[in-house]
Parts: sequence; structure tokens; C-alpha cells
Amino acid sequence: MEKEGKGKEGDILGILSLKGGVGKTSVVSSLGAAISDFQRKVLLVDANLSAPNLGMHLKVVDPKVSLHHVLEGSKTAKSAIQHLDYFDLIPASIFFDKQINPLRLKNKLKPLKQDYDFIIIDSSPALNDETLAVMMASDRLIVVTTPDYPTLSSTLKAIVHARRRGVKIDGLILNKVYGKSFELTIKEIEDTLDVPVLAVIPEDEEVVNSISKFTPFSKHKPHSKGAEEYKKLAAVLIGEKYRPFSLKRLLGLDLGKEEVNRELFYERVFK
Repeated sequence: MEKEGKGKEGDILGILSLKGGVGKTSVVSSLGAAISDFQRKVLLVDANLSAPNLGMHLKVVDPKVSLHHVLEGSKTAKSAIQHLDYFDLIPASIFFDKQINPLRLKNKLKPLKQDYDFIIIDSSPALNDETLAVMMASDRLIVVTTPDYPTLSSTLKAIVHARRRGVKIDGLILNKVYGKSFELTIKEIEDTLDVPVLAVIPEDEEVVNSISKFTPFSKHKPHSKGAEEYKKLAAVLIGEKYRPFSLKRLLGLDLGKEEVNRELFYERVFK
């Protein structure tokens, strides 16, 4: 896939969470695949250096060259790239016993911005130097959360930490949503975090099935509601209008808050 706009640098998008189990890595692979559907060249980077998972999601288990080698200084970033079906990948090593400095991430990825439209980084689910490195390396940040109080608390911590560093969070991906009354509402989440929800991904057992098949969920179930949300978010992140058939829109009914937020994001960033 050719990169559009020769000489134009791509965007680096960091995907954060400070709590395991929210489905962050699945979000990274699904969003990457959705962006590539718009004929964009995408690179995924596994910067969860302590407990890498992205490669395992994509059947890259024991890479000969990984981000660990790049940060340690023995290999170049380009030599660590693996070319997969929907995007490229820089994996991390599950076992690596040499000293590395995560804060080198920004300088190591910067030369690759000329080669890709989008670089998406999967971060560590902890408040550590790995997460700080992702914050510093990214042009934009999105936080993955689930609609419950424990995760909301961890998400608030991530946002506060980012703001102290002068890093802006563009939005939230609300993942694993059951649509039940016991869950926090979008309004409650946005009022607490002061960050807009840009996508709502329903809970779907096919996500686990997609992982077992080493396939991004948005490709495994391309016509599901979750896959449609990924495509809508992908479109707004790259500055394209994507409006599939919507009965609500046709009838002039109120759109979901996430739909409104996406429209506002598009107007703010690309107009």
C-alpha cells in the first residue's frame, strides 16, 4: 500500500490505559486494521515492554528483532518491522535481559513518520517510564476504558498524569460495553474525566475468538456494531467523512453522544 502525500509526516497515536483487562491491545489491532481499510499505510508498535501482548495477538511470538533491540541500540527501527496482512508491526520481546531506556522511543520512531500515514503505539497498563515514553512519542493520545468505577478511577489517574506532563488526551474509547443499567453512562464518564468519548465498542465474545485466530476483530467480524465503530473512529482520525446508512440520521433522531463528539473532533482538527 503506497503512502499518500509524499513528504508529509504521518501521525503517531498512543493508546493508553492504566488498568489491565480493558481490551487495549485488541483495540490497537482493530483500529489499525480499520485505518488501513481507508488505504492508509499503518504501523503498529508494541511499547508494552514489560508484558508485550500485541505480537501474540497477531501470531508474532518470538521475533528475531524487536523494539527491545531498537531501544537497546543494537538494531534499527526499520530492521524490526514485520509486514503483516493489514499493517506493519514492530513487536516487542517477551524475554529480554539487557538494559533498555524506554524514553528513547520518540527518537527511534520519528524517522518512520515519513513512511507511514499512521503509527499506533500500544502502551503499558501501568504508570511507569514505558507509559511516559508513549506519551512523549505521540502526536495524539486516546485512552481505552470500560464503564465501571474501578476502571474510571484508573483512567482519571492516567489523564491527570498526562495533563501534568502537558499532554492532551484527544478522547476515550469506551470498550466492552454491555448496555446495562449498572454501567456508567457516557455523560457520567465525560463529566468525571472531562474528555469526550469518541467510540463505544460493545462487549462481544467474538473478540476472544478473533484473538484465537490471530485476526483483528474489525476484520474478523467486519459487519458487527463494534467493527462499524472502529471504522467511524478511523475515518475521523484521518480526516475523512464516513457515514454509513443510519436510520436515526435518516429520521432526524438524536445521534449518540459519541457520534456528536466525532463530528466535533473532525471540525476542530480538520477544518
